Amino acid sequence: MSAQGPGGARPAVVDGMAAYYAQRATTYERIYHRPDRQANLRALEAKLAADFAGRHGLEIACGTGWWTPHAAAHAASWLATDLNPETMAVAQAKALPGAVRFLQLDAYTMDALGDARFDAAFAGCWWSHVPVALLPGWLALLHARLSPGARVVMLDNRYVEGDSTPLSRRDADGNTYQQRMLDDGSTHEVLKNYPSAAAAIALLGPRARDAAWDEGSHYWTLSYTLA
Repeated sequence: MSAQGPGGARPAVVDGMAAYYAQRATTYERIYHRPDRQANLRALEAKLAADFAGRHGLEIACGTGWWTPHAAAHAASWLATDLNPETMAVAQAKALPGAVRFLQLDAYTMDALGDARFDAAFAGCWWSHVPVALLPGWLALLHARLSPGARVVMLDNRYVEGDSTPLSRRDADGNTYQQRMLDDGSTHEVLKNYPSAAAAIALLGPRARDAAWDEGSHYWTLSYTLA
């Protein structure tokens, strides 16, 4: 992974998280089978299918592809991307709509996209892992790949007391972190931010129009259209 982010130097924790998710690839989706999340998940899956109907979509950090079949259900085309081949292998083994293609991509540079442009973008459980200082630059990089009128949806976790992994520390930039353990007993520090609606919308930039923030029991979505 490159040492640079869209706004300059990239913190070492970003590379550490890539390694963590590669190791977690085969067990990652356990989180989606918790009974208390099912109603929220079904509502989100329906929302994504409707939001991207007829669109040519770019999915950032698709991971194991939990959201991919729902977001791409009625899409004209869908490019699901991730840095880790380990997580994409799980996604590629699923029954997926014919519109779906995969590409290994560093989301902080997007160089592998060439000159491709899209009229939709989706990132599920990615925003929370981007350092606060890099978010404005990353959003500008994403928006540069999208045409006017593009539909954008960000989806991520809410912090739920007693359910979410407790936060272990906060750094000088306002990033928060968790200590997580994998099945092999290894522990990993994971950057995990929980933005407020106001803070997230303020970062979108001048092209974002009609921004809408919605919260369910365990997840939030931020949807908007690019001017």
